[in-house]
Amino acid sequence: MKFKNIYIAACLLLVLFSCKSKDSAAGGEDAAVASQTPVTVTTVTDSSMTDYADLSATSIFLQKNFVKANANGYIQNVNTQLGHFVNKGATIFTIKTKEAQSIGNSINILDTTFRFSGVNRIKAPGNGYITQLAHQQGDYVADGEQLAVISDRSSFVFVMQLPYEMRQYVQNNQNVQLILPGGEKLTGTVASSMPSVDTLSQTQGIVIKASSNNPIPENLVAKARIIRSSRPHTASLPKSAVLTNETQTEFWVMKLINPTTAVKTPITKGLETGDRVEILSPKFNPKDMIVVTGNYGLTDTAKVKIVQ
Repeated sequence: MKFKNIYIAACLLLVLFSCKSKDSAAGGEDAAVASQTPVTVTTVTDSSMTDYADLSATSIFLQKNFVKANANGYIQNVNTQLGHFVNKGATIFTIKTKEAQSIGNSINILDTTFRFSGVNRIKAPGNGYITQLAHQQGDYVADGEQLAVISDRSSFVFVMQLPYEMRQYVQNNQNVQLILPGGEKLTGTVASSMPSVDTLSQTQGIVIKASSNNPIPENLVAKARIIRSSRPHTASLPKSAVLTNETQTEFWVMKLINPTTAVKTPITKGLETGDRVEILSPKFNPKDMIVVTGNYGLTDTAKVKIVQ
């Protein structure tokens, strides 16, 4: 009976030890799974990348025609309004001279062949918009006094403020994309450069000619896109795949060497456009898997788990 009790006790101990071993093994497996960081991956793609700068460009009329009175007298008619477009040669003012206003039709009554009216017609010197209107009907004006200002439509341009250190990127007759407020895009052409720079900002005015189907007002500020360099075919990755140190002097990616292990791989980056970064070195294989999310804070040779 004594040996039977010892045998039962030994069996119970063996069962308990076996259960504990299974629990330990299961716990180890769960810990291993829990230590894997969920990540998503991508591959290096061949793409076209362009490095550009967006600068401010303001619309202006370079040429303004000043309409002046050609005699002392009273304005009889004003045939335009502020903001209206006028054609070259169109009569925009009529002035009756002071003498004609004083004597009226007395001379014509005395001599019907004289045909004296004393009315002068002032015509537009060019095509453009009335941007200033200084007098109205009935006003008395002196000879040479300014009546209106016409902004010459043919002189409409955008003036881009170019930092002087970027002058090598802009040449005459070069095409420049203009982006207006609201998203409308125009293709402009560099016409000339101003012969001076701004003292404070050290920017040089660049004259860009552009046309649009819709009238563009003066003093509209657009973005002028200047291309500094372009890569038609280059290896690139999403920006989120590229990691850096606090001083942004070192860059790396987390590359998978097997389905569950990612290693730190230093890189040299080039252009940045939108959400893409050019990878100059090393030369990755198109099948190489690069961690794109979940990579922040991963140590070298980190355990990961790919998720969809």
